[in-house]
Amino acid sequence: MSPLLPDPLAIRPFTRPVSGEVTLPGSKSLTNRALLLAALSRQTVTLTGALFSEDTRIMAEALRRLGFAIAEDAAGGTIRVEGRGGAVPVEEADLFVGLAGTAARFLVALCAAAPRGVYRLDGVPQMRHRPMKGLLDALRQLGAQIRSLGEPDHFPIEIQACGLRGGAVAIDASESSQMLSALLMVAPLARAETRIELSARVREPFVEMTLQLMHHFGIEVVSRDGSGIIPVPTGTYAVAGPEDPATRSQLYPIEPDATAASYFMALPLVVGGGLALRQITDDSLQGDVRFAEVLGRAGLSAAAEHGDLAVRWNGGTRHGVAYDFREISDTFLTLAAIAPLLTGPTVITGVAHTRRQETDRIHGMALELTRLGQRVVETEDGLEIHPQPLRPDQTIETYRDHRFAMAFAILGCHDLRGDGRPWLSLRDPGCCAKTFPDFFAVLGRLRRPLT
Repeated sequence: MSPLLPDPLAIRPFTRPVSGEVTLPGSKSLTNRALLLAALSRQTVTLTGALFSEDTRIMAEALRRLGFAIAEDAAGGTIRVEGRGGAVPVEEADLFVGLAGTAARFLVALCAAAPRGVYRLDGVPQMRHRPMKGLLDALRQLGAQIRSLGEPDHFPIEIQACGLRGGAVAIDASESSQMLSALLMVAPLARAETRIELSARVREPFVEMTLQLMHHFGIEVVSRDGSGIIPVPTGTYAVAGPEDPATRSQLYPIEPDATAASYFMALPLVVGGGLALRQITDDSLQGDVRFAEVLGRAGLSAAAEHGDLAVRWNGGTRHGVAYDFREISDTFLTLAAIAPLLTGPTVITGVAHTRRQETDRIHGMALELTRLGQRVVETEDGLEIHPQPLRPDQTIETYRDHRFAMAFAILGCHDLRGDGRPWLSLRDPGCCAKTFPDFFAVLGRLRRPLT
């Protein structure tokens, strides 16, 4: 995991334009989805390029508690999972999910789909306030017996597993597309075809990511028609691909994390210069690669080069941006944090659902930008940021939210005083361990020594 960092951590500005390349960790979203599908497959699967972070370790440990054999090699970036063909080996378990939303929703769905067993799930106090109702309601429609042990439709919960019957089910996944993804991935375990109706709008990129992974693991879900129904056939997962002769397992590669890439996309816009982001491509399964287009409106140049994404800012005006972030909302904090350096207002919309993520991300961002001297208009679904002179010697509250820490770290790389002295500090920088344990080490390696 990440090294021990000072708290608060003073961010040292860059004194020269950035150059070089960045190798990003594996995608959290893809790693946790692939862990679930590998466990449900009828093979042993080795994930390559996997992410090792707090969220993925929580997912792997929970699967172990459910009886799945999992071997992790952090140095090699691999996780080997012995699939059990849809069975859940252990019939009684207590699972702790911390603040990992993907793990929470995926594990609830997996336990509900088990043929039999008693499973209790809980997390940290913040997790007990995160949305679960849409998924719990849908699983109950399919026959799951789920009892809330605290506040209704929130963690902690107890599941008396009896399998899923399939058939028609409606789900409201407007508060988190992870709930729909969870239902989609376990639906093939049901006793009959499951026909999923969306009762509210959902963020499409993460759903498409899930459907693509299901396809890679051998379950084909026909694209939705005008009816809005998603039919999911019954079946068993099995990944087709190269085999590792040493372990006799099927190999499945995990893409680098496109959301983590957003911070390094923004860095040249803040300090000048350019970077090559290794293996970040236009055909990624992750919708967050579109953040490069957002920064393009601000003045960044981005182009595919030899399988990497090359980003560069050669000077000139950095423009404020108006953008609806609903489909790529994990990246809105990155733009908001650097908005003080842009010319003209930045208007962010479409992110009302982020008020119920790790923290209220809209309100938290408004508070911290105001602390830095910015004029901020907070709306129900976004922010309007009017750049003002930055106020130095401020300590940013990160709210135990990894994305706050990483976004404001990029702003702190701006040489506000012109002499390389830190002017911005972050509380709880270790919260980055949730998805990017080595973030500050990677950022540090890109700094050039003072001359």
